[in-house]
Amino acid sequence: MVRKIIHIDMDAFYASIEQRDNPELRGKAIAVGKGSERGVVAAASYEARKYGVHSAMASRVAMQKCPHLIFVSNRMEVYKEVSRHLMEIFFDYTDLVEPLSIDEAFLDVTENKKQIRSATLIAREIKEKIYEQTDLTASAGVSINKFLAKTASDYDKPDGLYVIKPEEAEVFVEQLPIEKFHGVGKVTAKKMHQLGITTGADLKGRSLAWMHRHFGKVGLHYYNIARAIDQRPVNPERIRKSVGTERTFEKDLQEHFEIVTALYHIEKELMRRMEKSGSYGRTLTLKIKFHDFKQITRSQTTGQPIGHFSILHRHAKELLGQVNLRDRKIRLLGLSVSQLEKNQGSHAVQLEIDF
Repeated sequence: MVRKIIHIDMDAFYASIEQRDNPELRGKAIAVGKGSERGVVAAASYEARKYGVHSAMASRVAMQKCPHLIFVSNRMEVYKEVSRHLMEIFFDYTDLVEPLSIDEAFLDVTENKKQIRSATLIAREIKEKIYEQTDLTASAGVSINKFLAKTASDYDKPDGLYVIKPEEAEVFVEQLPIEKFHGVGKVTAKKMHQLGITTGADLKGRSLAWMHRHFGKVGLHYYNIARAIDQRPVNPERIRKSVGTERTFEKDLQEHFEIVTALYHIEKELMRRMEKSGSYGRTLTLKIKFHDFKQITRSQTTGQPIGHFSILHRHAKELLGQVNLRDRKIRLLGLSVSQLEKNQGSHAVQLEIDF
């Protein structure tokens, strides 16, 4: 049976919510985040994107690109509430919903609760419901697998609906620029260009052995998607790989007391997030970015789950002790826990890693 997969992706989610809730911001270039010297853009409106402003960009760079940029503080609880509403809409149609993040998800509607044969019609209905109930727009991609559906949702943004039919799939991939392949980043795209690959047709012309030789294990994935093949199921039980938190400081940290104190507060926040998710882990990773933007990580795997603050605190101190901090100023500190386990009563159950 040919699968019918929809990918729903909200348009400039955080920024659109801020413009929705504050009419004075509508039609203006805004960024969610801190406009300070050390701030980072969490999200940008489409008006700001026209100037080259994007998420993860340093706020000072964003202001240089767009001097009239308006910064607004994030309201994560509001965003999460809207996300929960979106999921309710999705589950009206199918239980096979795989959230990728707070503002996007895959839906398998091959067999759906409303017995609607057309996936395109379902996608259109979902977009209409989202707009009617949240006053926000979403883009949708419809096709026979996750790779194509995700690619399609990016093809006609914002407020788009793009369909790649089964008989069109291979031709569509063949004409697709390699930079448009979901999962092919800038570094890989550059390498492919150096190897003479600029389109899907170029990629399709390479053998599986050639793919393995140049890209290792991921070569099989590239070989398949060049032929519009993606057998990955929509997985509603997908589990996150890690839980983490980090903080960029307004002023560089240099004194040992400042660093230890800042790390302590990050530990507390990480513990809160693990408890909220009901997940614990066995590998702790410390991330440090210095004032010159050089970045290091240190990791340690424990014999028991990091399920109590005292365990987390002890290992975080040990990781920090492995780093030579003499005369080095710190711009960012972060901690994350991986090899997650789910807490069920007094027992910890090992979670399966998602693909």
